Amino acid sequence: MTEADKKAVRGYCMYDWGKSAFETSVTTAILPPWFLYLFLEANGLTTTIAGIEMSGTAIWSYSVGIATLIVAMLSPSFGVIADRRMIKMWWLRILTYLGAGATFLLALAGTGLIPISMKWAWLMIMFVMANIGLNGAGVFYNALLPHLGDDTQMDDISNRAFAYGYFGGGILLLVHLAMFLSLTGDWVIPFIMASSGIWWFGFSLLTFKWVPEPHIEEEMELTSFLESSKFALSEVATTLKKRKDFRTLFFFMLAYFFYIDGINSVTALAGVFGPAVLGLTTTDLILAILAIQFVAAPSAIGFTKIAEKYSTKSALQLSLIIATLVGVLALTFAPLTPDSHDGYDIQYTWDEETETYHAVVLSTLGELAQDPDNEEQEWAIEFRDILPVQVNDKVDEAEVLEWAKDSDGQPLSVDVGNASLDALKAKIADSRFSMSIKSGDDVDSLAGIDHPTNLGDGPLDFIAETARDLVWQPLGISVTIQFMMLGVMFGSIMGGCQGLSRSLFGQMIPESRSAEFFGFFGFFGKVAAFIGPILYGTLAIIFDDRVAIMSIFLLILTGTIMMRWVDVEDGIAVAKAEDERNRGLTSAEE
Repeated sequence: MTEADKKAVRGYCMYDWGKSAFETSVTTAILPPWFLYLFLEANGLTTTIAGIEMSGTAIWSYSVGIATLIVAMLSPSFGVIADRRMIKMWWLRILTYLGAGATFLLALAGTGLIPISMKWAWLMIMFVMANIGLNGAGVFYNALLPHLGDDTQMDDISNRAFAYGYFGGGILLLVHLAMFLSLTGDWVIPFIMASSGIWWFGFSLLTFKWVPEPHIEEEMELTSFLESSKFALSEVATTLKKRKDFRTLFFFMLAYFFYIDGINSVTALAGVFGPAVLGLTTTDLILAILAIQFVAAPSAIGFTKIAEKYSTKSALQLSLIIATLVGVLALTFAPLTPDSHDGYDIQYTWDEETETYHAVVLSTLGELAQDPDNEEQEWAIEFRDILPVQVNDKVDEAEVLEWAKDSDGQPLSVDVGNASLDALKAKIADSRFSMSIKSGDDVDSLAGIDHPTNLGDGPLDFIAETARDLVWQPLGISVTIQFMMLGVMFGSIMGGCQGLSRSLFGQMIPESRSAEFFGFFGFFGKVAAFIGPILYGTLAIIFDDRVAIMSIFLLILTGTIMMRWVDVEDGIAVAKAEDERNRGLTSAEE
């Protein structure tokens, strides 16, 4: 490689470094729990959209799916035009501006410019826009790969870029974690959102500066958007008609469709699965994502070495087998039942001297719903004399309560008289909270039906319940450590799986049609990224989140099995023959 080529590769890797801030701090670590917090604050557990009662996790998964579907439908056409005109870098810029700009605007949900009832909706809209920018830019970014090196260098360049991404996203996430733990105030999370957009935009400038636009010898003139669209669609149709000529490539894309659906869905939905199903805090989630980042980066390089010793396909298959095992393990995770009075959300402790109950709430307790017509508000107001709550706002003259906290957001305690708590216990039993009453040595505790520790209602809860009783509870392994184990295992294969998939695809496509085929690559990946979250959201509504997460890993298993029949050598040979034909070098014998 010349010095200019090495600089171009560094520029290519720096784009991954920058955009990973959105994928880590925003998509996985900070935004999902913030979205759920604002959703619960406005609506409680569910809200009704188009006559359908939906949870926050379902709405989040649908948002991810819609954004990726939009890009999926445009990807092949974008790729066709980019192969005929020198516009790969131009489109990469435009879509980066969209994605990074929408990421920056997420911060507005933390200001008074957006009403409380609409903050979660603003996050959803901006998140969809940012995803369109990210995934759309990915079509043109991936299409640059075959132009940066030959087949022997592609594994290294692709995996190195992913390693840069994990390090870059991990470093910024570490800064964000320090801010989250050490600073207080409503400005912290909005600042994290804004800084993630700036990080993405800032490092992408190095990509725009160092990576040249791939040269096209006979650039096609397309005079209008309508003409360009018609031409692109006709070329896509022609390629699909000739798919038998690229049989191996399209079969690989089908296998890729299944397993990348699962991989991407896990990364997109872990941020809501952790808090909503396992009861993780934002700090727990950030620590797990940090572990993933700093394990994934060296692992991506490690899979390059495995590919060099064996083959790209063998290394990819190994990563997929491990990913499938992670899916089985994920079904066993369960929060431990609190082993003491102090572990419950709402605690009442009898004081003999004052003859009153001293009531406190845990600092990790989620908010009460802030809709005055919500059931949680109704019983909070009904029992306001014995609950540690305070007035947060008034809506149409109706008082809206929240858990009592001081100016720093720390829980306040209250003393209540010698009142019967039986009626309150009945309300808590039908809620998402837990409660414990301690009088001397006597402790009376319960967890609500929707509390994360309350298992047994879902079709697959018996798996988690059995694992908790036999493994997690006896060993004292908290759900935070369980999730961390999942993160480390999944992080060890994530970079290798994504990097090797891109590299293997790059080896089996004609260089002269890289953007077009990477458009199909993007189409399959984005349709998969649409179906995964939609599948998750639908099954979460019909059954629950554990059934939904199982379906995701069945997709990975399907793709893993299909990879056995991908003939990589045949795919490479067909790609080289197509390049020769396109360049007019096909011999008379062919």
